[in-house]
Amino acid sequence: MIKLNLQARLFFSHILVTIVGVSASSVGGNFFSPRFFQFHVRDLEGRGLTIRAAHSQLLEVFETAWARGNFCSLLIGTLAAAILSYWIAKRIVQPLNQMETIVYQFANGKLDERMCHLEIPELDRLAVGFNRMAASLEEVEERRREIIDDLTHELRTPLTIIRGRLEEVADGIIVANSQIYGQLIRETKRLQRLLKDLQELSQAEVGNLSLNLQLTNLRGMLEPLVERFGEQLLGSDRVVSLDCPTNLPYVMVDCDRLEQILVNLLSNAIRHTPSGSITLKAWSDVDKVWISLTDTGSGIAEEELPHVFRRFWRSQKSRSQKYAGTGIGLAICRRLVELHGGEIFAESQLGVGSTFKFFLPINSSV
Repeated sequence: MIKLNLQARLFFSHILVTIVGVSASSVGGNFFSPRFFQFHVRDLEGRGLTIRAAHSQLLEVFETAWARGNFCSLLIGTLAAAILSYWIAKRIVQPLNQMETIVYQFANGKLDERMCHLEIPELDRLAVGFNRMAASLEEVEERRREIIDDLTHELRTPLTIIRGRLEEVADGIIVANSQIYGQLIRETKRLQRLLKDLQELSQAEVGNLSLNLQLTNLRGMLEPLVERFGEQLLGSDRVVSLDCPTNLPYVMVDCDRLEQILVNLLSNAIRHTPSGSITLKAWSDVDKVWISLTDTGSGIAEEELPHVFRRFWRSQKSRSQKYAGTGIGLAICRRLVELHGGEIFAESQLGVGSTFKFFLPINSSV
């Protein structure tokens, strides 16, 4: 079945209204005019006049009858056209009125209302777009609530610790010493780190985080980074290694932001790898340069893997004090990779280890 667009529907609706109006007028005229005419002729014959003698009177009577017939047909035709026009206009405008009602409901916080399927293609596309916007608004509102809940949870722990220690010192329950001061400093730094991460993530998501792109030799950047983390692991059961060819293509990147990505990934890998190996690897593939980080740590459960790049998300193991973190680092990594024109992926197996890899375009125009 061919679906007419809105312009065609309005055009044919006008034609239909016109045809109905004219047809009703013609039918009404043909119906009423002869009856009015016969009525007046009988009235004249009743007065004793012959048709020939009553020529002028007949003409006058016919004109009167035709005028009355036209008036009745015009009245009926106008009424029929008005009813049909109202019905058609109501069908077209009703979805728009429904959309307006839903918008008012959105304004009152009710975001679960949706438009139904419409027969008119243009209005149906508008309804689909409207539903998509509504779903996006509902998702944003849900994320806002989740962020507030998560942020409240993240802030509550360090603030409770700081307040508790200060109250104990003020009440004389404990004596302030270097251990107490050290704990207060750690919790304060945790708050500062959380606020800094939130600020950076917010700037990255709204596009206010600028990149200082430079043509960079990745191997020359990766080697000192691996050496630095390797020195931190001296004497432990963990080792950090680099697998990178010498002929790796140069890429346009912001060195500071790329280092921030790698430091986040390396820190996570070290934190979740009590013993074993951590391998930083780089290779080229057509128009991309890939960087991956593979560890032999605790890994991530399959059902948790789709959530690793969400802000404030942490696995069940990460929620223990041993693996304390803000839960924002991977969200920042993803956004920074996307700002470079790349994409980041996560692969993991519980108890075996994890791999985080991302690509950067070789000829980037960002």
